[in-house]
Amino acid sequence: MVVDDAVVVRGLIARWVEAEPGLEVVAALRSGRDAIAQMEHADPDVVILDVDMPDMDGITALPRLLAAKPNLVVIMASTLTRRNAEISLRALALGAADYVPKPETTREVTTSESFRRDLVDKIRALGSGRKRALGPPAAVPVTAPAVIRPVAPASEPPYAVSSDPAVDGDDAIKLRPFPPISPRVLLVGASTGGPQALNAVVGKLNRVIDEAPVLIVQHMPPTFTTIFAEHLSRASGRIAREGVDGELVRAGQIYIAPGGRHMRVERRAGQATIAIDDGPLVNFCKPSVDPLFASAADVWGAKCLAVVLTGMGCDGTNGAAALVSAGSAVIAQDEASSVVWGMPGSVTNAGLCSSVLPLDRIAPTVIRLFSGSRM
Repeated sequence: MVVDDAVVVRGLIARWVEAEPGLEVVAALRSGRDAIAQMEHADPDVVILDVDMPDMDGITALPRLLAAKPNLVVIMASTLTRRNAEISLRALALGAADYVPKPETTREVTTSESFRRDLVDKIRALGSGRKRALGPPAAVPVTAPAVIRPVAPASEPPYAVSSDPAVDGDDAIKLRPFPPISPRVLLVGASTGGPQALNAVVGKLNRVIDEAPVLIVQHMPPTFTTIFAEHLSRASGRIAREGVDGELVRAGQIYIAPGGRHMRVERRAGQATIAIDDGPLVNFCKPSVDPLFASAADVWGAKCLAVVLTGMGCDGTNGAAALVSAGSAVIAQDEASSVVWGMPGSVTNAGLCSSVLPLDRIAPTVIRLFSGSRM
């Protein structure tokens, strides 16, 4: 279901969706009130919901749509204004699955390939995730169970550990041992579903934040990261803001990559410093997780702990490989608790993780690792 008061935009999105194999538009409507009225008849799996509409706007319609169909996937569409960023982030807290930044004008919408790609990718990823969740449970073969087994340290060949051949298979999740030294820097990468996940994790890390810097890349456009930093500051009770080029990295602060820019770290005059740049997209993303992770491996070596949370795609995998090679550890969110198991699934399947955990166990594990506990 496409809900947007601009007839040109509504029609364009509907044509994009209909052109995709396996996707169908069941309704194209001009207001939230119309969407609510058509819910039972149209029975959509996914709703693209504009924020600004006459009669009834997106944020008013959202809880009513979810009440009519609790497992509905709602993707908010909004332009890059501070007000709309606030509304979109509030929508996530109310149950929206994600948001997609919409170009400012109808002309820009019609010519924006990135908007089309983002929209279709999110419909597919979030819609298919809903289908899997609603489908019948898969039969578990008793002869080939999925297993988790350790992997050799980074200094050794990746899979140079002996194991029972019976458990060597495509379903095996291979884990590395945690390094012997305690981490001193926390790095986090996230995308789809990330704002909720970050609030849940970072909000419980007060003791860690007091003793270590926290650097975060959340895939977000400009303005959104500014607002998100304010939300994260309230959730954590600590200073959270966009990183500024040239500032020193200090314990007690949360640095968030600014939307539309990459955030790295580098040594200047012997001190770890934030570096912001406007380089090309990495993994179709800006900010991207890979530049932060890879640069942190260069600056801090084995002193990092990286966490990869829910998100589409594979961003963070190459950077995680650099961290592991430098002696640091990586934790991934598990599939069951992820909105989309793209990024965490990629680092997991690459054999780069020391632990794969449900969301509610990540913060306690991070606290234990920073306190010096061996896992």
